[in-house]
Amino acid sequence: MPLPKDTRALLLHNAGARQGQQALQPVRERLEAGGLRVKVEPFESLPEIARDVTRLHRDADLVIVCGGYGSISSAAPAIIESGLPLGIIPAGTANDLARTLSIPLDFVAAADLVLAGHRRAIDVGTVNGHAFFNVASIGLSSELAQKLDPAIKKRFGRLGYAVAATRILLSATRFRATIAEKGQITRVSTFQIAIGNGRLYGGGNVVEENAAIDDGHLDLYSLELRNLWKLALMLRAFRSGTHGAWKEVRTARCVEFDIQTRHPMPVNTDGEIVTATPAHFSVLPKAMSVLAPCDCPMVARQFRLYHR
Repeated sequence: MPLPKDTRALLLHNAGARQGQQALQPVRERLEAGGLRVKVEPFESLPEIARDVTRLHRDADLVIVCGGYGSISSAAPAIIESGLPLGIIPAGTANDLARTLSIPLDFVAAADLVLAGHRRAIDVGTVNGHAFFNVASIGLSSELAQKLDPAIKKRFGRLGYAVAATRILLSATRFRATIAEKGQITRVSTFQIAIGNGRLYGGGNVVEENAAIDDGHLDLYSLELRNLWKLALMLRAFRSGTHGAWKEVRTARCVEFDIQTRHPMPVNTDGEIVTATPAHFSVLPKAMSVLAPCDCPMVARQFRLYHR
């Protein structure tokens, strides 16, 4: 059912996102043409976005985030607390959350989806109290998040990721960790531990072939290679989510995980370093309502085709 006329929309706009500035005007015009009363609130830092939601949500009927999934993850706890639905205008680099939810990457089409008003309840992952939608990781991806220059990321997008990732891979070493789930403890020597809540991450990799953002579970993998050169042979499996078939990749599915390392190691959630080990991961089933196509594949596909 389309959103009623005069629905009050709080539009949180990250001008620092890769496509944030060019998205604002066409999105605002489309939403207002559809009858929404739009209040634009710019933010410059990720902590600021949660404070904006807390401060302004009482005068809104929904929250719309125009930015990358780091912005959305930062806003998530305050949006959950407010009880308001979330609209997403994907203006980041990889936009994996939008792809997971079949939200169009075209700004105007994404605004049309908000106006359509269809709600979908999705899970939210947490690590040490910080929310994430796609994946949280320790190891290679965390090093990438720390070393990728924001200016390079904004200017070159995925190419910037690729260059930074190549540098990290050339100098990467394994680390020791313990993984606790369901009362069992496993000791590993690994290059990376990743725990997914959604389906897509890292510009189109699949967390696990059967993963979904509303399945009530977290999916873990541990990259226990002896030499990283073999990773090149596994790239296709990571794109399809079948990497668990390789003996060097440990996988598990659970609702909670605890990860400990000998020394504190940074934890990357949806592209941002937010905490460090020891880390407790859990899932909040269907904790947030988002404006997205229904999870019926045929309906979602028809929406994408219509907005090509």
